[in-house]
Amino acid sequence: MAFKALGELLDEALQLPVDGTLYTVPAPSAAVGLRTQALINAAAVAADGGQVDEQVLGDAAERDLYRDVLGSAHDEMVAAGVTWPALKHCAITAMVWIAQDKEAAEAFWNAAGDPNRLASNRAARRNSPSGAASSTRSRGSTSGPKAKPHAKATSRPR
Repeated sequence: MAFKALGELLDEALQLPVDGTLYTVPAPSAAVGLRTQALINAAAVAADGGQVDEQVLGDAAERDLYRDVLGSAHDEMVAAGVTWPALKHCAITAMVWIAQDKEAAEAFWNAAGDPNRLASNRAARRNSPSGAASSTRSRGSTSGPKAKPHAKATSRPR
């Protein structure tokens, strides 16, 4: 079996519908992907009260991260007059896609970035019949050796 061309295996674009237009966010370069991942990791550490690498945050501040993660879609959105909240939501969605995967990005997008709505989606999945554990206990195995009944204890003089 030979390796297939990677381009045939990966869906390397994100389609974001904004105001009736479908914008295509191309896959970022490796450098943008690595920087985005480092920034998201630093933000998670900071949110947990940990020590943050100031260089990581400084590097991200020096660059136009939204432009980088949106690629050519950034200029298209700006030219079309997309609002700042919409552009920001698209950029953060792209960051989630880069750092995690398309499923996580879709969940973020559909929750409008609201962590409370994301949490309720997770709770709904946990409580769904397909994702929840059965409340009926399974019976133990009835095959195999049977336990011997315990012998009645007798008292012995010491």
